[in-house]
Amino acid sequence: MSGKIPAELGTQKVGKLLRQYAVPAIIAMTASSLYNMIDSIFIGQGVGPYAISGLALTFPLMNLAAAFGTLVGVGASTLLSVLLGQKNYEVARRVLGNVVILNMIIGSLFAILTLIFLNPILYFFGASEQTIEYARDYMVVILSGNIITHIYFGLNSLLRSAGHPKQAMVATILTVLLNAILDPLFIFGLGWGIQGAAIATVLAQCISLAWIVRRFMNRSELIHFEKGKFRLDWQIAKKSMSIGLAPFLMNFVSCFIVIFLNQSLKEYGGDLAIGAYGIVNRVAFLFLMVCMGLTQGMQPIAGYNYGAKRYDRVKEVLRKTLGYAVMIMSIGFLSCELFPRQVVSIFTSDQELIANAAVGLRVVMFAFPLVGIQVVISNFFQSLGYAGRAIFLSLSRQLLFLLPALILLPRIFEIRGVWMCLPVSDSISSIVAIILLLRFLKHFKAE
Repeated sequence: MSGKIPAELGTQKVGKLLRQYAVPAIIAMTASSLYNMIDSIFIGQGVGPYAISGLALTFPLMNLAAAFGTLVGVGASTLLSVLLGQKNYEVARRVLGNVVILNMIIGSLFAILTLIFLNPILYFFGASEQTIEYARDYMVVILSGNIITHIYFGLNSLLRSAGHPKQAMVATILTVLLNAILDPLFIFGLGWGIQGAAIATVLAQCISLAWIVRRFMNRSELIHFEKGKFRLDWQIAKKSMSIGLAPFLMNFVSCFIVIFLNQSLKEYGGDLAIGAYGIVNRVAFLFLMVCMGLTQGMQPIAGYNYGAKRYDRVKEVLRKTLGYAVMIMSIGFLSCELFPRQVVSIFTSDQELIANAAVGLRVVMFAFPLVGIQVVISNFFQSLGYAGRAIFLSLSRQLLFLLPALILLPRIFEIRGVWMCLPVSDSISSIVAIILLLRFLKHFKAE
């Protein structure tokens, strides 16, 4: 990357910049979501309905692993964008080595601790004798490659913020394609079952990580690996993790919310209800990741211009991102309301599981247009380094609205009440986010 690319963030038309950065990020995030869906589809069709339930049981643990990954990666990528906007290139280069070391430490500690207590953890998450082996076989492999996963996602986020959104997209697409090729080979060809899907996931990430590392070894780039920079800088670590605290807490709390959700689903609908949630989660995640890709495109533009005190451009990129997000999530809402059974049938041929998941899908997707607004506003605050506001929005949805709904609604509406908790909490948290944003925007008018 030459010095002109960060400068373009402050001079080019905002609409053009948003397309330039968001389209590759959307493709990458969609590919990332498809990456998860591919596992679910091959596991559901090749191993069976209880294997899907076993996979769904791993979601809280996967969320927890992702929480620690985002604590480092998302925070560092936001910090990098702001530093580039301030033209503080020396500190920006130190961020890169810091991310690698932090991810190695956190990733290895997390993997070791969870592997030691894996069985009790999975039973706590809602596993039964029918699903525990599937969940365990999958997570043993995933956790063994946890360091690779953390470094891969961390460096990919930095690659995007360093002015290479297309290369970050290529790395993600490469991972998806490799996973799509290796999944059927390992599951069907070699007969490795759900463990084969996990091996395919880790191996695909290893290959993509090698490609990303090679990009950062290019000394002609402004941000590249340097000798002496691979050490823990506590000042940088503190700043990046304070910014990354919002998505960390969101994933951390989400882990425990999904535990409650799984336990309610098991109580009112049995093991297959957990599998139905696994399918609904993957479908919803697809549209959510498109929206997240859009906000990733917004992040370096908003961060750079906020650092450069170009507040008019910050407001413009926010306005455009909000419009696109509502449109994306509305497409998801209409697709799942009109064709729920057809969507669910991609994952399984089991009629009972299809019936359960179709009902859940229609209920969960009901408030999706509003979800797009909430996602953009939360990520907007994060992009500017306002960790407190982003944390509040993340936690309010999970703790203030979703958790009480999970306690109350299933007692009244049983299994349908479990599904209803999600759109109810999404609607309320979106309204809160809009109010908080409107109050914050007065700050710009005062400038």
